[in-house]
Amino acid sequence: MEQWKTEIEKYLDEKLVRIIISKSRIKGEKRKIQIRPILLKGALVFQAEDYKQKQVFHQNLSGKEALEKIGEWMQEMQQLELLHQDGRVNMLISKKGKITLKQSKNGCPAPQADLSHNRKKKYILDPQVKVPFLEDLGVQTSEGKIVHSRYDKFKQINRFLEFVEDILPALPKDREVVILDFGCGKSYLTFAMYYYLKELRGYPIRIIGLDLKEDVICRCDTLAKSYGYDRLSFFCGDIASYEGVDRVDMVVTLHACDLATDYAMEKAVGWGAKVILSVPCCQHELNRQIENPLMKPVFGYGLIKERMAALYTDAIRAQVLEYRGYRTQILEFIDMEHTPKNILIRAVRQGNDAAFKKAREKTGTELRKLLEFLQADPAIVRLLAPELGTGERAGTDE
Repeated sequence: MEQWKTEIEKYLDEKLVRIIISKSRIKGEKRKIQIRPILLKGALVFQAEDYKQKQVFHQNLSGKEALEKIGEWMQEMQQLELLHQDGRVNMLISKKGKITLKQSKNGCPAPQADLSHNRKKKYILDPQVKVPFLEDLGVQTSEGKIVHSRYDKFKQINRFLEFVEDILPALPKDREVVILDFGCGKSYLTFAMYYYLKELRGYPIRIIGLDLKEDVICRCDTLAKSYGYDRLSFFCGDIASYEGVDRVDMVVTLHACDLATDYAMEKAVGWGAKVILSVPCCQHELNRQIENPLMKPVFGYGLIKERMAALYTDAIRAQVLEYRGYRTQILEFIDMEHTPKNILIRAVRQGNDAAFKKAREKTGTELRKLLEFLQADPAIVRLLAPELGTGERAGTDE
């Protein structure tokens, strides 16, 4: 057995905290594998989560299987970090295959890890800590306990903050970060963003909440003032016509109905926003447009066509954002209170280098073919990539 495998094998027990394998050798591939021990039906196994591009693959392995898989993965990756209660291992493999192995007896000081398959969830917002806005919004009691019937809302807030936490490296660090939340409604997530970024993380931020309902905006503005959130403000209006700022770093748009999502994305791209977080709702436009003789056996069922149109709409939105220079993911979100829509589009602006230009050309070609196949000309294309469209408003390539 190779020497490094012998060293790794010593740590494959219940005291392992985690193994992270990263830095793919394949150019442009974003990949990470994380391994942790769990007890499954009373037996110790090692659960591997393989984050590859925009998907996550899970598998449970015995110690021997885990060692074999690590060997396979290290043929494709360059770095391994192992953290154990009794020690640490760092391994690097050069392009020429040279292995550098560093070990330390300075292990993880934490108590033995919880090996249960369904470990208790660790939330970004501590459910035991009283937060004024959670109480006023009916999620927490005056004693600081989460209201049982509102626990789903509490989980939704934390899930959203996980998405925000992931994109923090993309935001500016040398100036105030401007965030615009369109369709903020009762602003559960708006207040949560402010509290997390400003109060917990100390980021210099300004958050603007927009909604069309004047009574809701008045209440939110009153609450913000009562908490002393001086860099959080609310206005009644539509994002398409909002001119209150010249630059926005992050645009959040949750449950914006139908084309409102497209106008919000257009505005975000126009501002040069570093990050876009969007949970679309009520995608009707494409349902009226899409048509193809080959798809008639499927499109003939109204319910199926409606659902497919909604999925096509969000996929096209994500691809148009890719075309405009964003790295885009479609992620599963927790259902909103008043809609079963649970797709979140997360887009992070990338550099305008040669690799991007090549990828942009490929994305444009694929989008053209898809739109021709569907005989569709969606709003997001008309707004952000008219040169790809099939309708009268289609222009020429940039």
